[in-house]
Parts: sequence; structure tokens; C-alpha cells
Amino acid sequence: MADIQGSYDDLFSTVPAALSVMLDEGDAGGSVAVFVDGEPVVDVWGGFTDADRTIPWQRDTITNVWSVTKTMTSLCALILVDRGELDLDAPVGRYWPEFARAGKEKVLVRHLLAHTAGLPDWDGTIEDLYDWPSATARLEAQAPRWEPGSAAGYHSLTYGFLVGEVVRRVTGRNLGAFFAQEVAGPLGADFHIGLPAEHDHRVALTIPPSGQDEDYATSAPAGTEAAATARLRVRDGNGAAWRRAEIPAASGFGNARSVALAQSAMACGGEVRGTRLLSPSGCDRARQEQFSGEDRRLGLPVRWGLGYGLFDTGFGWGGWGGSLVVIDPDHRLVVAYVTHQMREPANDQRGMDLVTSAYASLQSQKP
Repeated sequence: MADIQGSYDDLFSTVPAALSVMLDEGDAGGSVAVFVDGEPVVDVWGGFTDADRTIPWQRDTITNVWSVTKTMTSLCALILVDRGELDLDAPVGRYWPEFARAGKEKVLVRHLLAHTAGLPDWDGTIEDLYDWPSATARLEAQAPRWEPGSAAGYHSLTYGFLVGEVVRRVTGRNLGAFFAQEVAGPLGADFHIGLPAEHDHRVALTIPPSGQDEDYATSAPAGTEAAATARLRVRDGNGAAWRRAEIPAASGFGNARSVALAQSAMACGGEVRGTRLLSPSGCDRARQEQFSGEDRRLGLPVRWGLGYGLFDTGFGWGGWGGSLVVIDPDHRLVVAYVTHQMREPANDQRGMDLVTSAYASLQSQKP
């Protein structure tokens, strides 16, 4: 079996064993963390950071987690709501006046967080994503594709600019800076939205699925509504411009430990290791269902809370390529899986397999 590094409670030994199997099956590398009560019961990693498999994955290796980044952006917004600085039922135009045109006057803050604003499409180039003023100006000019709040359509790339600009207008700080100062810094979480060059040597670049090259790109699921969103390629995400940019829907860099640590705030009533980020009621807002039905962009039945997908009693979200975080406040549990090894989406159950292993270990401890 593939060698696994790190530490874990013996009661959760099936989790690192599952990661080892994934590496044996051909994955290059990855990390898994399970936190209970804000503390790690699993913190392991294995494999290699490069496609040639010459550089071992290290404790401080980080990689692009793609849309798992949305959970960090959502956490920032919920912190502001909890502080009374942001009103979920206010029109977005209250904080961002230039937004309130082209039929968007009735878009509420909660619509942005729930993917129901009707603005799922990115009509610029990939390069345009790297220019925050240009990106937000594009969204100001867009008209919603449906009546805001009446339907959901995954805001794959636009989500981060929409929520992030509201955060910027409220706080005067870019989303990446707010996250660093209010979440990552206080908790000591090694997660970054807008990665400084000094960390480049720690990055495991994304590896496309077997048989694909770096031109492998996102695509809309069959049968879904036509989208005007630019197709993002693996080579785009592996570029320095992507790492430097703040794209709070998709350009977060971290490892399983940092993802689980940051999201433990949501699992533990807002407080982790003596640092309180928000109140218990502020955490509960994430689970308030905003939409249930078929998502127009994903082509799947989805339940959207405020900034998170809802799964049974838990919530969280995954990213292009397989990374995933699941948060369960009832068990004060977070399971995070971070990998740079993509598989074809239809054949990728790795994250949920790890979640299942963690729950099985948890259940085995009950009398």
C-alpha cells in the first residue's frame, strides 16, 4: 500500500487507509483531515506533488482547491452578517450602488449566497478574471437570466466577485485580505485567496485526468441550459497569474488541514481553539435552506443554504478535480479532502468515500 504520512487516531484508521487505496489506484497525491471539536483526529497526506512523481507531498504542500474556495468566501460573508454589518434581506445595491441596474435592483444579498441571483455566466475571458475592477464592472452591466430568487443556477466563477465585492464595499478590504485578517490569521490556517509568490515552491500543480493534458477544461453537464461562461483549463489554474489573482469562487490554495481548521468554526458554534469568529446562531444561518430543486447549471437536484450546499444534516461543497469539505455541526465534525489529481467527474467518488469512512469511524465509537 502507498505510504501515508501524518498522524491519526487509531479509531479513524480507515480514513488514511482509504487515501492509501486512492494513491494505489493511480492518484499522484493528496491530503485528508478530519477534525472533531476543532482538533484533528486525522491529519494525513501522501503521494507526490508532480506528475512525474519525483517530489514527495509534504506536510505544508498546498494546492488549488477550486470551488471549495467558495466555502471560505461564504464564511466571510456570514461573519459580517453575524456582526450586523451585512443584511441578508437588503438589496445588493444598498452596499454596491452600481450593481442596481439592468434588472438587478431586486437582487438581495441572500440571493448571491444561494446561487439564485440569476448571474451564473462569466462573459469575459479567463484573463479578465485577474482584473477585479473589470470583473465587477462586467457584473454590474449584466442582466439576470431569471427572476432573482425564483430559481438556482450555480454561479461557478461569478460567485466570488459578487459576494467578494459586497464584502469589499462593507469592510473596505478585498476578500482575500479580509479572510487572511479575520479567519486564516487568527486560526493559523494555511489557506490563501490570492497567493503570494513566496509560497509558489509549496504548490502542487493540478494534474488532469488520465489521458488528458493541460488543455482539459470545464464543461457544462449535458442537458443543462446553455451558458456563456468561459471554459477554464487546467493550464489556466496552473499559471502564476491565477495564483496571484483573487478569484474567491475558485482560486483558493490550501491543504486538507487548513480547510478543516477554517471550517471547524462552522462546525463548533463559531469558536475554534478559543478564537470566536461568529455566534452559534450565525453558524446556523448556513443551514437555512434557500432553494431546493434542480440547479439550472449543474443539472442536478441541489439544496442551497446560505453559501453552502446542504447534505442531510451537514453542509459544505466540493471543487473541480475532487477536493471536498463536509461540515456536520451535530457531531462538531469536519472532513476535508484536498487533491491536485483530477479524475473525470462521473467517475469521482473519492471525497464522499472518505466522508463515509470518517462517519463509519465516528459511529463505531458509540456505545
